[in-house]
Formats: sequence, structure tokens, C-alpha cells
Amino acid sequence: MEVAPQARPPVCKIMDYGKYKYEQAKKAKEAKKKQNVMNVKEVQMGVKIEDHDFNVKAKMAKRFLKNKHKVKVRIRFRGREVMHKQLGYDLMNRLIDEVKDLGVVESKPKMEGRNMIMVLTPISDK
Repeated sequence: MEVAPQARPPVCKIMDYGKYKYEQAKKAKEAKKKQNVMNVKEVQMGVKIEDHDFNVKAKMAKRFLKNKHKVKVRIRFRGREVMHKQLGYDLMNRLIDEVKDLGVVESKPKMEGRNMIMVLTPISDK
């Protein structure tokens, strides 16, 4: 039932509840269609990565960013590699330079246990 309180005397209209529910569902479906879902993809590498392997990982990250996905970059430190965190930061900066035209850094590289983690997001076209 819809009520028009500003009318004098107040007027109400009886409505079809099934039709109302159907229209609400249709509006929700239309809104969901226009929504952009952003997934998080992960790229893993080690500190002693070779140039070709790095290029493959950078290409993967670029592809994910082109498809409007966030990219979580993880560098594994094994054994005594943890003592050389600067190598990990250098590798992260190299990757940032590689993908700077497609994505920006959402969270700066930081250590979590034996892993260094950073998140890249695609550049929005607004």
C-alpha cells in the first residue's frame, strides 16, 4: 500500500506486492550488472630471480592490471636471504617501474615474516 501523506484527505493506493518484488529484483540485477568486481591476483618470486623469469612475472602482472585486477606481489626469502631485505626492495621497485603505465602502488612493500608483500591497483580511467 502506498500512502500520500501530503494529500488532504490522505490518499492510499493498493498495489500488487508480487509486481513490486519483481521490479525491485530487476533493479537490483541491473545495478549488479554495472558493478565492477575487482579480484586480487598474486605474483610470487624469489630474491635470486633471473632476468627472463622476472620479465615473465612482470608480463603476468601487466596482464592482470589490464584486466582490472589488483595484483599482490610476494617475494619469498629463503634461509639467510632474509638478511638482505634491500634486494627485495630493489626487486619491488624494478617491478613498479615495469608496470607504472598500467598500475599504481596501493600498499608499499613491507615484510611479513619471511615474505615481502606489496599490492598494485590498476589506474582508473575516469
